[in-house]
Amino acid sequence: MDVLLLTHRACLAHDPGHGHPECPDRLRAVLKALDREEFAYLIRDEAPLATVEQLCRVHPRDYVEAILAARLEPGGTLALDDDTLINYGSAEAALRAAGAGVAAVDEVCGPNGVRRAFCAVRPPGHHAEPARAMGFCLFANCVVAARHAQAMHGLKRVAVCDFDAHHGNGTQACVERDASVFYASSHQWPLYPGTGDERERGVGNVLNAPLPPGADGAAFRAAWKDTLLPAVDAFAPELVLISAGFDVHAREPNAQLRVREADIAWLTAELCRIADRYCGGRVVSMLEGGYDLEALSTSASAHVRALMRS
Repeated sequence: MDVLLLTHRACLAHDPGHGHPECPDRLRAVLKALDREEFAYLIRDEAPLATVEQLCRVHPRDYVEAILAARLEPGGTLALDDDTLINYGSAEAALRAAGAGVAAVDEVCGPNGVRRAFCAVRPPGHHAEPARAMGFCLFANCVVAARHAQAMHGLKRVAVCDFDAHHGNGTQACVERDASVFYASSHQWPLYPGTGDERERGVGNVLNAPLPPGADGAAFRAAWKDTLLPAVDAFAPELVLISAGFDVHAREPNAQLRVREADIAWLTAELCRIADRYCGGRVVSMLEGGYDLEALSTSASAHVRALMRS
C-alpha cells in the first residue's frame, strides 16, 4: 500500500519554551524513527501552508487572523492559556500542520494511487475549539481536513477516529451539530480536559468511550471492538481521519493508560479495514499527543507500519 508521509521543517520552529512537553523534539523523534530502512518506501512530501479560507471553514475569521497576527521576536513566547504558548515560529507551523491534512486529503481522494497518509506535524489540533486555542492546539487540524474533503471533493460522510489519551474536546465542539462528520473517541477519564462523557452524543454523530486510569491494551481494544468500531462501520465513511495520540502508551508521563504498540497497530489495521470496505481505503492520520520520546517513536513506527501493511 502506497503511504504518503507529510511533514515540514517549519513545524520544528514552534517552540512553547523550555520544559514544555509539546516540544520540537517530539517531531524529531517521530521523523528519526520513520527514517529507518523499513520505511524507505514511504512517499515523502512537504506540508503546504493552509489558506485562511480553508481554516475559516472551521474557525471564525477573527480568531484565525489573531493567531496569524501574533508575530513575536525570537526567544519570546505568548501564553494563550496556561498550557498553550506560541513563539515566532508558531503561526507558520500551525499553517503547515493544518495544510498537511488538506494536502493528504487531496492525495487520497485523487488519482495518484495514494490511499493512506500520515501527517507528522505539530502543533497538534484536537483540543482547538472553534474560537479558542487550548491544550497545546491552535487549529483543529482533522476538522480542517474533513471540511476540505467535503468542500472540494464532495464527500458526504467523514469519520474522525481519535485514540489520544485526552479527549478531543475541540474536534467534538467543531462537529457536534453536523451529522455529516462522525466523531469516535477513546480516552482516559477523568483527565484533562474533562470532557468526553458517554452522554455527550452531539446530534447522534458523537460517540465517546472513556477508559479508567490504568486501563490496558485489552480494555482499549474492547472499547473499540465492542463500541466504537461498530458505530464507525455503521456510518459507512467516505474518508477515515485518525487523531493519532500516542500518549496512550504505558510509558506516557501525562496519562495513566497502559496501551502498547501492538494495540495501536491493531486499531490502525481495523480502521484501515473499514476504509477498505467503504471508501477505497482512504485514511489520513494526523499526529496528536505523545510526550515520552521513546514511546512516541515506537508507537508512531507501529502505526505507520500498520498503515503500510493493512
